[in-house]
Amino acid sequence: MTTATYWQTIDDFRRFAAAEPDRAAVIYPDGQTSAGLPDYRRITYRELDQWSDAIAQQLLRSGVSSGTRTIVLVLPSAELYAILFALLKIGAVPVVIDPGMGVRRMVHCLRAVEAEAFIGIPQAHALRVLFARSFRGVRTTLTVGRRWFWRGPTLRAWGRTPSGTLPERSPAAPEDVLIIGFTTGSTGPAKAVELTHGNLAAMVEQVHAARGNTPPETSLITLPLVGVLDLLLGSRCVLPPLIPSKVGSTDPAHVVDAIERFGVRTLFASPALLIPLLEHLRAKPAELSTLASVFSGGAPVPDWCVAGLREVLSPDAEIYAGYGSTEALPMSTIESRELLDGLVERAHQGDGTCIGRAADRVEVRLLAITDDPVATWDDADRPAGPRAVGEIVVTGPNVSTRYYWPAAANAAGKIADGERTWHRTGDLGWIDEQGRIWFCGRKSQRLETAHGPMFTVQVEQVFNVVPGVARTALVGVGARGAQRPVLCVELEPGADPSAVLTRLRTRAVEFETVEPISEFLMHPRFPVDIRHNAKIGREQLAQWAAKRLEGRR
Repeated sequence: MTTATYWQTIDDFRRFAAAEPDRAAVIYPDGQTSAGLPDYRRITYRELDQWSDAIAQQLLRSGVSSGTRTIVLVLPSAELYAILFALLKIGAVPVVIDPGMGVRRMVHCLRAVEAEAFIGIPQAHALRVLFARSFRGVRTTLTVGRRWFWRGPTLRAWGRTPSGTLPERSPAAPEDVLIIGFTTGSTGPAKAVELTHGNLAAMVEQVHAARGNTPPETSLITLPLVGVLDLLLGSRCVLPPLIPSKVGSTDPAHVVDAIERFGVRTLFASPALLIPLLEHLRAKPAELSTLASVFSGGAPVPDWCVAGLREVLSPDAEIYAGYGSTEALPMSTIESRELLDGLVERAHQGDGTCIGRAADRVEVRLLAITDDPVATWDDADRPAGPRAVGEIVVTGPNVSTRYYWPAAANAAGKIADGERTWHRTGDLGWIDEQGRIWFCGRKSQRLETAHGPMFTVQVEQVFNVVPGVARTALVGVGARGAQRPVLCVELEPGADPSAVLTRLRTRAVEFETVEPISEFLMHPRFPVDIRHNAKIGREQLAQWAAKRLEGRR
């Protein structure tokens, strides 16, 4: 499918629905069994195709058409996929966002896209009414669930059976906007990312290639976009009971039950779900014989979690640590066997975290570290030296070439290179002689000390293996160029602070990468992102550390 467009994949979906109409498309929780486990219902490919056609027809009658920006705030469900496919079939542009960023930040972001239609659950519509000025451009609404104190139709009232066929549409060009998605804002201001028809078609191909071009069969879905990709590949998509804004609260027993009950072959999940799953499987071993591949994303997965999953899952299972973002998914992957074959030890000695080789048809380069815009690649400086750290920049058919909002993000985050556009990830790293990328930390969180630059992940991996340490965070105190490196430490339960401090000081003199660190501060519990419980709020920790050191003086 190297020359595929999104409309070809939609046609493939329709043909699949016609060829295997009774095949389950979405399997979703609905109530409980007598044993207290989730009960499930399913919708077939034919039903999903017809339902999305029916919604598309009603949306057209309501004034939603090609190019209409439509906010979609619906929980993972069969309804969500029917709505998304309906919007895509008529060329409307879904606008999706992570509710875990908080209400006011979410409303601020959604105001910027000036949406003309709003589809959501009752709680989302309540916000729309409460913050009416932020949604004054909305002309069409649709409530998924019971309507409360506002007007407009409900999804249930529209029914699931189309009346006739949808009007013919001209195929979209690969560069036409397909969907607008927001970055999480966990490591910087949230931005509205434009993904095109060509981007999504490439993602479908790359996900298929990552699985060895093997049909996905049955997938357990914890990220809605992955569900769209797998439905375009003919997968049976199983949705476990979870709260999108708090993935870490998902009961791992329900995940195990879903894998065993439906013969799940592929699982995509963040560390927030994989870590509790590992703990559950250690306490209550389960064979999970059908699970062939596990893909981690959304946040960095700890190497000990990868190693643990390697122990509890089938020897034939493949476990991939993935690297990507809203702007470019995927960028790179690495399989557990390669990661655990000496690369973890190198991370613990100060090399950074190996995140693998570039994904299919993705090209990776390094840009010399700078906070300034770089307009064209001819203006770009490259880091000097074989292991010099620079900003990771990527280009490829799946990489978004522009932001919808804010406009300034395009100058700061994109580099023109003839017909290509490079995306600046804001991540720092280096590339080894085998083409593997080593992640060293976020550019915005780097330290500029009197001894030179220091990079968070590169330093923290050295100390995270110290007995009694749960995790660490490197922060800088003082003016840039003369920052004082401080290591904040979160202890494991029951650890002796004085004994851990002694071990940390001993390790600090063993590696040149971390030698400048002399300040260690014990923190009761790091501030982290709500959704994944993994992205550390180092900016908040830096303020806390500054106050602690000032208090000492």
